[in-house]
Amino acid sequence: MYMRFTDNLFGSNTSHSKNTGCNSNKDYKRMSFNGPKGGNGGRCNKRKALRASNFWMFGTVVFLAIAVLLTGCSGGSKDPSNSGGSKDTEKIIKIGMVGPLTGDYATYGQSVRNGVQTAIDEINEKGGVNGLTLQLVAEDSKGDSTEAANAIQKLIDQDKVTAIVGAVLSGETATVAPIAQDSGVLMITPSSTAPGLADTGDYIFRNVITDDVQARQMAEYAVSELGLEKFAVLYANNDYGVALKDNFTAKAEELGATIVAVESYLDRDEDFRAQLTKIGDKAEALYIGGYYTEASKIAQQAKRQGIEARLLGADGFYSGKFVELGGDAVEGALFTAGFYSGDTSEDIQSFVSNYKQMYEEEPDMFAANAYDTMKIVAQALEKSGNDRDALKAEMAAVKDYPGVTGKTSFAANGEALKEVIILKVENGRFSRAR
Repeated sequence: MYMRFTDNLFGSNTSHSKNTGCNSNKDYKRMSFNGPKGGNGGRCNKRKALRASNFWMFGTVVFLAIAVLLTGCSGGSKDPSNSGGSKDTEKIIKIGMVGPLTGDYATYGQSVRNGVQTAIDEINEKGGVNGLTLQLVAEDSKGDSTEAANAIQKLIDQDKVTAIVGAVLSGETATVAPIAQDSGVLMITPSSTAPGLADTGDYIFRNVITDDVQARQMAEYAVSELGLEKFAVLYANNDYGVALKDNFTAKAEELGATIVAVESYLDRDEDFRAQLTKIGDKAEALYIGGYYTEASKIAQQAKRQGIEARLLGADGFYSGKFVELGGDAVEGALFTAGFYSGDTSEDIQSFVSNYKQMYEEEPDMFAANAYDTMKIVAQALEKSGNDRDALKAEMAAVKDYPGVTGKTSFAANGEALKEVIILKVENGRFSRAR
């Protein structure tokens, strides 16, 4: 191939000598580029000049090609190990976080961010991970799936994070998980509970109890331990609310209870009087499948309408804002959770104390799950190094990690295996009911 290319570039030496009477290529050093204009000698000199010009052009092309190849080999190629953008020489490993830091659901995102940062600060104070400093890059989804997708893309493409803690809400996690999976970046949500999210792929993990598990356990507790038989369900018409509604009603009916009414509402609704009027006094308990923002308003409006049904819910209730906004109307409410800040164990109280010192408030379940999630990721990074593929393998191998939310293991599909607890609002504070 090399010989054919050079022949085509400046011709065959033999053919030119025979047809024109010109000297062979051995005369390149001696030929004049300004020979006589007339006669065969002039023509030969012109052809020689053309050959020489082509020769030097070819040499220049080859030189430039070699230079480009050498440049690419020295630093232009990608690291085949799929490492994050934080190079060891910079002594930094970037960890991404995405969730609502502003808007109606900001308390959840802020808790997750704060929990991750608390863990990072503790890890860095002890020397980081294999001598590398962890750095958090937090992005605001505003509780919107499109914003979350843009944030994830930025974290992957621009910030070059090694792993992502998030997203926070189930709807946004369902949108961004395929992006992380396709990019080969580990993503672990500490709070999104809709069933099936971890099934997106092998780079997607979850460290929180799922909606199906917690809804069924609440139904079992309400029927078997509280002796309740008639339930109404009022749920948010989103992934989170639908999953809670479906699983609570299915388990309650399986245990012989009766579902007397099922009503829905939309995110950010404020007036629930129509749904509550339909429910009336038919139920002994009202299961609310949604977040504290709407649940606190539902509780207040139900009280004003004279509804005395016991309030039941899920981990979306677990925020100090639930009691702050709901007041006396949420007293006695029961809900499922994966963490209780009032636990007297040394590790939990140490976490609670550090968190309070940094943020001047008590950590909720979102902060606790995020804290444990970051600690689990750091443990895996110690074994994998700053390498995305190796990190994924180490995460899948986690078993019985002893965190503030209890022991955590991961199933083959990336789902966390964790204990479910039940909390109660008592005298304006959360206490453990089970």
